[in-house]
Amino acid sequence: MDGTIELPDGATIRCETVGEGPDVVLLHPGLWDGRVWDRQMETFPAAGYRATRYDLRGYGGSSRPTAEPYAHVDDLIGVMDTLGIERAAIVGCSMGGHVAIDAVLTHPERAWALVPAAAGLGGFEPLQEELDWWDDAFAGYEEAVEAGDLERAREIELRVWAPLGTDDPAGQAIRRIALDNMHELTMDTSAQTEIDPPAAHRLSEVDAPTLVLKPEHDPSYLRRTADLISTEIPGARLVLIEDADHVVNLRQPERFDEVVLGFLDEVRPAG
Repeated sequence: MDGTIELPDGATIRCETVGEGPDVVLLHPGLWDGRVWDRQMETFPAAGYRATRYDLRGYGGSSRPTAEPYAHVDDLIGVMDTLGIERAAIVGCSMGGHVAIDAVLTHPERAWALVPAAAGLGGFEPLQEELDWWDDAFAGYEEAVEAGDLERAREIELRVWAPLGTDDPAGQAIRRIALDNMHELTMDTSAQTEIDPPAAHRLSEVDAPTLVLKPEHDPSYLRRTADLISTEIPGARLVLIEDADHVVNLRQPERFDEVVLGFLDEVRPAG
């Protein structure tokens, strides 16, 4: 399946499904879209999984948010329902990891595994030194957005999320897909809803086998987030991905596939 589906609230979602076997749903990070999973849409089916990726609402080829309330978790479940996916390993990077964790908490029966990579986490608060770091790192960002200089604003973001550079092939892909989604900088997400209470206070409720990926060169706040997730989710494993920054599956694709597919092979459902 490769095309667009319509959710119950009328939103249209660009998605693709390839392969046969236990289902794996891939959720992309903010700034980017489902194209970050190009490699995994080949390697995961080759390893015996049915892989599904989609552009989250507001990104890539999916429709933009409106004034009507929406939730990325509801969209995920809507995509799974439409495609006939009863249970999946939910793999998410950054924003996608945030959505994946929330989905496993609110719909535990729909997940046979959880893989948050460089994941965000609802309700997790930064330390003062981390707030100070963010302020320095994003200096000039708000002014650029207000002036309509979206490319400058995006370049400031890329210095944070791609500190290993954007000149090599992996970095070029990271930069290209981020620039293609510059509309996100001015997108109105005020109608978006989150789970309550937030995930940071509920991680002990997760009962799906969990693998947490921690990029070596992610900002301190997100490395600390990975530590918390892996500590609080019962039985979770933590793997440090060396020589990787935020979009870990693009920066270190071979290592990502090795670690994630190895984990999924261990915990995949019988039959």
